Order: sequence, then C-alpha cells, then structure tokens
Amino acid sequence: MISAEIARRGRTARIYLRPTGFVDAPFGYDGQALRLAGGLLWFSMVEAIAADESGRFASALVPVERIEDFAESLPEPQSSAARTQLRRLTAPRVALTLGQRTVRLDQPQVMCILNVTPDSFSTGKGLEADPQAAAAAAVAMAEAGAAIVDIGGESTRPGAKTVWEGDEIARVKPVIEALRNSGVALSIDTRKGQVMEAALAAGAHLINDVAALTWDDEALAVVLRTQAPVILMHHQGNPATMQQDPRYRDALLDVYDWLEARIDSVVAAGVARERLLVDPGIGFGKNLRHNLQILNGLSLFHGLGLPIVLGASRKRTIGALSSEAPVEQRLGGSIALALKGAVQGVQILRVHDVFETVQAVRVWRGMRDEALTPG
Repeated sequence: MISAEIARRGRTARIYLRPTGFVDAPFGYDGQALRLAGGLLWFSMVEAIAADESGRFASALVPVERIEDFAESLPEPQSSAARTQLRRLTAPRVALTLGQRTVRLDQPQVMCILNVTPDSFSTGKGLEADPQAAAAAAVAMAEAGAAIVDIGGESTRPGAKTVWEGDEIARVKPVIEALRNSGVALSIDTRKGQVMEAALAAGAHLINDVAALTWDDEALAVVLRTQAPVILMHHQGNPATMQQDPRYRDALLDVYDWLEARIDSVVAAGVARERLLVDPGIGFGKNLRHNLQILNGLSLFHGLGLPIVLGASRKRTIGALSSEAPVEQRLGGSIALALKGAVQGVQILRVHDVFETVQAVRVWRGMRDEALTPG
C-alpha cells in the first residue's frame, strides 16, 4: 500500500497527484468527478505517485470519491502536501488583465509568437528591421484569434548566442510602441531585466522569461517594481549548451519540483503568487524522451495551482517523430501537441500557426460545449 511505503521511507518521500480518468461531463456522476482548475474538463481518477531522491517507488490510481480519504491516510508531511495539491487541482484560475484585454483562463487560449530577430526560423523573419510590418503581423494574428502576442528579440533555440540588451531593446521596443493603443494583449519574451523594463514602459503587459528570473539578477527587481505578471519556464542549462546530454532522475517529477521551488522562491521575494504562470519548457534542456514524458504528464502541473503555458509549436520533438521534418513542415505535429495540451487542461498554448491552432481549439471547444450541455 502506497501510504505504508511512504511511512517507511519517511520525510524524504514526496507525493504527487496527477488528474486522469477524464469524463465527457459530470452529469450523473455526483461525487465521482471533479472540475479541473475551473475549466472545461472533469476528472474521475487521480494517479498518486510517490518518489524520493532515487525516483518513483510506488503509484496508485485513486477514484475521486476516495481521494480525500487517501490523503488523510498518508503520514505527515505528505498528507498536508496531498491536500494542498488537491485544492490547487480544482481551484479556478484567475483571468489575466493585460491592458485593455481580459484573458479568461477557464478555457484554452492561444498566445502567438512574433520573433523580431534576424535568425528567426518562423513568423517574424526579417521583421526586426520593420516595426510597422511587425505590428501589422501582430494585429493580424490577434484578429485570427490569438489572445496574446508574445514578442521576442533574442532567439533562445538550442545553440543560440546571447544578444546584447541594447540590440534586443532596439528590436522589440518600436514594435511594442506601435501596438500600444491597438488593444492587443502584449507579452515580452526575454530573460533580461533591462529589456523587461523597456518593454513594459513601451506598453507590454506580461513577461515571458525562459530563465524563470534566474538569468539576470535585475529581472526579479523589475517584476517587483512593475508588478507585471510573469511566466516562469523550466530550463536546464542555457541555450548555447542546453541540449548537450541533458539528464533527469525523472523528467516529469524533476520539472515539477524545480517549478515548485522556483515559485516558492519568487513568492518569498515578494511577488504575488496570483501573478505567476508556469511553463514546463519543452525542448529547453530536454531530449526526445524527456519531452514526451512531460507532454504525457502535463496534467500533473495543475497541482502547482497556477495557469500552465505550453510552447511545443514546431519543436524538434515533432521533427524527430516525423522523419526529421523541417520546421516549416511541422504544422500537423504542432496541432497535435496543442490539442494534447488542451485535453489536459493547459490554459495557454504558445504557437506559431495561429489560424490553424485557433480553428483546432474551436472545434475541440465545440465538442466540449456539447458534452457539457444538459439534455
């Protein structure tokens, strides 16, 4: 029995609760299904996973109607941890207020990628020299259904070199200023405090930091001064070296633990928890198997109690699973991973292909609406 094994191993053991056993609708299942994060999904089972410094040592599928009794059966501190996770699994996520826009998080939303870098492999190539064209592209993506436009002036793909802050600001600031009064919700994709500050002053509303406020000491200070919401993304290493033999004890649980510790650190520094979002960082210091393990277990991250961002669009994982298809031929795989996120309750899908992803999500949403309509 999992509780007995945890008791035997003592305080070093950790408990994790991953929602599973999703049902089309809760009707007729009183007490047998719980709503996930106040969204469109309902789960009937929880996979309870126990692990210590050596890795997983026990797991069990626990029906929702018995989950509270299960939590009570655990020794401390694991019992308290399980009860906290259970509350976080079901608590609604607060909508984001981003300038003039309110982005609801009770349904999957699309965040589009707008790279204004000379080495971009996608939507923003060449736009670093034409802020008006970049702004027009952002408006077009918003009109296609993107809830947030994520603007970046430095590539962080594997092997990329660091860009000087001044160059990065020169790329992103004119685009943000051109969009300031457009009504479009804007995110700045950067790991540098000076760039964050310049972008927020120019009109950005949200910070998307692939380094989770660890790369630049000034970044946390900017967040504290501005009170801007921020996405904390998991990474291992830096872009130049992160794909050189990354290793984990257990990719899914290690990423969860890292994000939990990072959240605690940022909150302890004075950032309000409700201003944080998390991203498991697909492709950032992870090989193919690591990425697939995380994608299969995405619903675990709801136990952190924060909105989840998934950026898997056009990633190498797709190419590796489709005869090394180049980035421009990864639309199908990108849609598949976006829907994988949606069916596990991910709130924000960060993508290159806005129209196609929005269409896929709307079809999925239509099926969910029908399932959740009584009679």
